[in-house]
Amino acid sequence: MDVNGTVAEGFEPVGEAFVRNFEVLGERGAAVAVYRDGRRVVDLWAGTKDVDGTKGADGTKGADGGAGSAPWERGTAQIVRSATKGVAAAALLLLHQRGLLDLDAPVGEYWPEFKAAGKERVLVRHVLSHRAGLPVLDRPLTPEEALDPLRGAEAVARQGLVWEPGTDHGYHALTYGWLIGELVRRVTGRGVGDWIAEEIAGPVGADLWVGLPAAEAGRVGVVGRVEAPGNAGGLRSRPKRSVAEAYDDPASLTRRAFAAITPFPDQNDPAYRAAALPATNGIATADGLARFYASLIGEVGGGPRLFTAGTLAAARAEESAGADRVLVINTRFGLGYMLHGSASPFLDAGSFGHPGRGGSLGFADPESGIAFGYVTNGFSKTVTADPRAQALVRGLRASL
Repeated sequence: MDVNGTVAEGFEPVGEAFVRNFEVLGERGAAVAVYRDGRRVVDLWAGTKDVDGTKGADGTKGADGGAGSAPWERGTAQIVRSATKGVAAAALLLLHQRGLLDLDAPVGEYWPEFKAAGKERVLVRHVLSHRAGLPVLDRPLTPEEALDPLRGAEAVARQGLVWEPGTDHGYHALTYGWLIGELVRRVTGRGVGDWIAEEIAGPVGADLWVGLPAAEAGRVGVVGRVEAPGNAGGLRSRPKRSVAEAYDDPASLTRRAFAAITPFPDQNDPAYRAAALPATNGIATADGLARFYASLIGEVGGGPRLFTAGTLAAARAEESAGADRVLVINTRFGLGYMLHGSASPFLDAGSFGHPGRGGSLGFADPESGIAFGYVTNGFSKTVTADPRAQALVRGLRASL
């Protein structure tokens, strides 16, 4: 296996961890990028573009990852699942920063239909901090319905509350995307994917999309499930109920939250990738994810810094902490971002970001000037703290 790219002096532990992920942790194809104070210090990629390692660049089958396999290249992108949420959160925070959205206003002020079923007291702040009380849909959407840009928002508007808004928190695994997306549409008149492309990814030069353009489809690899050797854990369960039990129980909030689209769409389907689902289907390169986070905390390559000091402080100020009613572990959230903690360790106490179920991770640490992005084509069973991503974070911590 050839590892390609560059590592700045002092950041060799990240490169060593990246190699070890392939040798020990079952990595198939992946990339990692790190910025410090707006300068890229790690840019590595290796393996095959497709998780099965058998599809050549011309679409023909090769031999078990041999010469017929398309290698991962510097511009290879992958679906990053819930790491998309960090990008979507930036959209609402930037609208607030521009004076177009009040975080403490009721959602129904911007979206009148949302007031149905007793949701008048749900605030924009509650949406970002997973305190809205809307993690499930009583009638899940079909894959076809979920790809319609309006059906998800309509379903959330009809849905009743699971808990009183602001009184508790629980991960809004899929409904988060429809809540964010419709708020962006109501405030700006633009679809969330278009807004992110025009106001975030384009200005900062980040290769990331929520709604993949047809012209970029050839850059994206095939993703799939992998079984990591050994214990691929990463979630700490609450004492009286294991994570496994929560996922196995059809009546649990955990199972229902992740089943808001049933069955879940094929993530390699071009139609799914072209849709804009800002909770789950963002596509990015590792550099695009890291560059996005670098741009939240500083300038990169002459591009704009996205967050003011006030917005940055709000993004990482703790809004939710403790037992998560959906993930059944202790989680910490700011406004749209997970915060450093046992559920998803980042670099240090001031770090903020978001993992993607099964592997991907992006975060920033303003105190050290670090921004990090990791993407993979192999999804493990982890939800918030994948061993491969955590190995890279430990390597990064050892480099500083």
